[in-house]
Amino acid sequence: MRAVGYSTYGGPEVLSVCEIPEGHAGPGEVRIRNHAATVNPADIMFRTGLLAEAQKGFDPPYIVGMEASGVIDEVGEGVATGVQVGDRVIALVDPHRELGAYREQIIIDAQSVVLAPKKKSFAEACTLPMNGMTARRSLDLLNLSPGQSLAVTGAAGAYGGYLIQLAKAEGLTVIADASEQDESLVTSLGADIVVRRGDDVATRIREHFSQGVDGLADAAVLNERAIPAARDGGAFTSLRGFLGEAQRDIRFYQTFVFEYYGRFDKLDRLRQQVDDGILTLRLAATYPMEQAAEAHRRLEAGGTRGRLVLEF
Repeated sequence: MRAVGYSTYGGPEVLSVCEIPEGHAGPGEVRIRNHAATVNPADIMFRTGLLAEAQKGFDPPYIVGMEASGVIDEVGEGVATGVQVGDRVIALVDPHRELGAYREQIIIDAQSVVLAPKKKSFAEACTLPMNGMTARRSLDLLNLSPGQSLAVTGAAGAYGGYLIQLAKAEGLTVIADASEQDESLVTSLGADIVVRRGDDVATRIREHFSQGVDGLADAAVLNERAIPAARDGGAFTSLRGFLGEAQRDIRFYQTFVFEYYGRFDKLDRLRQQVDDGILTLRLAATYPMEQAAEAHRRLEAGGTRGRLVLEF
């Protein structure tokens, strides 16, 4: 089968279409004829070698990609999630454990696969698992109650957008940041208050919540610059391994999506929330697999709103 991979770390030019062996679903697994996979920042970190340690157990070509959408064509013994051959599905793929999603065929733990949202294309559907599950993990860590306040930095991105919509569905008051050109987008996602983004966003959040917010999800990776927005005894979660120094009784958490790998219940709930109109899938553009390098270049250039997707 065909895949998009690389044998050396470097720029987008190291990506190319390659042939890798086909396989069959084992016990507890399903095989997916993959039709679409997103391009996300973690893929770039893998490709450039920043996450090379995670690929030590694999031989090149290295295959990345964390979310996929396709059709089940084989079901292994002992699969009890109810999926069947012919089902349209989405999957959260963990490149730390297995080959990533940039390939025509994926063999994966059935617990990481759920039915695709209804009336969505493969390209649209594959934009849900990784960022949706990351947002779900963040909110579960923050553990806020209806009526409490949540600040979201980097709100115009895919993770930030899901955070806003999930938080509003749970009765939270959301204050989010945005550039001038993204303000209407962030408002449309449901943010109650929108402030201008920037390194000093904590000051602007405090103008609306003088004691600070109950919880903060730092999608902009501002790290310590965002901490002042959280109230004493509040909660703060970050991406990419940042953990704030102990201060003001704030509870600090690191959000890692792979802590929810295999959580069928969490992913299926997100799928249902798309069907119910609570979550919005945002697709920016699609590329044939042969143009994977161009998709990576566009993502690295910044400013993309919605997801870039490779089609197989």
